[in-house]
This record gives sequence, C-alpha cells and structure tokens, in this order.
Amino acid sequence: MLHLRLITPAEQTEDAVRLIEGTIGTTHLCVLSGAARDPAGDVVMCDVARESADDLLSGLQRLGLDTTGSIAVENVDLMLSERAERAEKEAPGEGADAVLWEHLTEATHEESTLSVTYLAFLTLATMIAACGVVLDNAVLIVGAMAVGPEFGPLAGISTAMVQRRPRLALRSVIALLVGFAVAMAVTVGFSLFMDAVGLFTQEQLKGERPQTGFVYAPDWFSFVVAVLAGTAGTLSLTSAKSGALVGVAISVTTVPAAANAAVALSYGDTVQTRGSTEQLLLNLLGIVLAGTLTLLTQKWLWSKQHERLRSRGAA
Repeated sequence: MLHLRLITPAEQTEDAVRLIEGTIGTTHLCVLSGAARDPAGDVVMCDVARESADDLLSGLQRLGLDTTGSIAVENVDLMLSERAERAEKEAPGEGADAVLWEHLTEATHEESTLSVTYLAFLTLATMIAACGVVLDNAVLIVGAMAVGPEFGPLAGISTAMVQRRPRLALRSVIALLVGFAVAMAVTVGFSLFMDAVGLFTQEQLKGERPQTGFVYAPDWFSFVVAVLAGTAGTLSLTSAKSGALVGVAISVTTVPAAANAAVALSYGDTVQTRGSTEQLLLNLLGIVLAGTLTLLTQKWLWSKQHERLRSRGAA
C-alpha cells in the first residue's frame, strides 16, 4: 500500500475527495479542513493500492494540485487493516507489476544528476577497476562494478524516451558522457602515477589475463548480457525491488571497460583502447535498448489490462 498526503485549496477539496472515492483500491480517507498553513488549505490523506496509484496520481495532477497544493506519496511497509486488504484485492492487477511513472521519473532524475558525488563514485569505481585489470583480479572488477553509479543515467535515458521527457534525457546523457570522460581522464593520470611508482607495468597489461581479458574483447555475449541486465535493472526500478540492482551492477562491464581503455591509453596501446571502448559502448547500448523496450512493454501490458477491466465494467 501507498500513503498519500495532499494539501488542497479549500475550493478543490471536494473534487479531490470525489476522485479518491471513485478510485478502486483506496481506503482510510481522512480530511482535515483548514489544517494546512503553507500553502493554506485542507489536508487530505488516504491509502491506495500500488496498482491503483498511477491513475489516481494522474487524476490529481489533472486537478492541478501539484501546482496549487502538494501531492506526497509514501510507501507503507506494514499495515494491519482489513479495509486495506480488501482495497488491494479490489484493485486491478498486481502491485508488483504496477509502474508509478511519476515516481520512476523522479527517481531517475535524482540518479542521473551530474553531481560531485556521482563523479566521485564513478571515478573511484574506474580506478578500482584499473587496479583489477592490471592485476587480473576478478574480485576488484566485481567491486568496481558494484560501486559504479552509471545505471542511473542509463535508466534516465530509457525513462525519458518512453515518457517523452527531453530535459531528463539531456540531463542523463550529460551525466553519462561527462561522468565517463572525467573518470577515464583521472584514471589515465592515476595509471601514469602507479606506473611511475612501479605498481603498474605495461607487461602486466599485455600479459595473459584469464580473469579480465574479456573487458577489451567484446562479442555477442557482451551485448546479450547487457540486454538481460538492463531488463532486470528496469524491472527492479519499476517494481521497487531495489535489491536486484546490485546484481545488475555486477553483470555488465561498463566501468571495467572504461578503466581498461584508460590504462591502455596511458601506455599508448591502441588495440586494447579500441576494444575496451567498443565493449563500453556495446554495454551502454544494450542497457538503454533493453530498458526502453521493457518500459514500453510494461506500459502496453498495463494499458491492455485496464482496457479489459473497463470493458468488463461497462458490460
């Protein structure tokens, strides 16, 4: 269940209440007249099944409450209520399959913002991966994958394409391009420093690397894994099962490929630089493509389900 807290101008309260009462899957409606001070108005609260929330939020936005008042949504971890159980049973579909598009847009907006923290995480992840590729250490590679925050902008691009949000798309692309450019540039300097102190050598990079050689040898499996990981990551975001994102992070080789390209570039190894860059681009393409197709499929399936329910109600 989700908990909604609205601040509504007094003249719009009845419209909001009627909308809530007319939405299947809502319960625990509460109206506090004149309780809001900034902005002034009434406070309306209710609980709604996740599968009904997107339609309700869209209706509240059509009333203009996101402009004249406010709409706050909170996830309820535990609710002991027979009314809530009935509301969830009456709501169409399954909560795990429902997509809260405004929540997804907001989440990807935050994750795809070019910030100092984002750059720091991506740069640190790339430097960790650089140590991993030189030492041929799979543990360091996996750790770097888990630290890298690049899935946020990739999910933002997919969301922007489906929701037609050009600003989100631009923000995500900038975060992705600038982030990797900065991370790789810093890693080139890091590699030169490590070589100067004798911790990195060109022989290590060019030697046999059974654990990490795949990062500069892209093939169809690289693309297939990126597509599968992109699908899993998108489902994790839309179903609020964020724990799966860790598995997604360590399934794709974006950060290790960027790191290997940076280290190879510092040694003038054009073969590995080109191969690693191709691996990076292949993974980015696969994740964005999979994320976009997954969101389009979810949107289509959910609309078809609602059409069937409306047709049954009309009959």
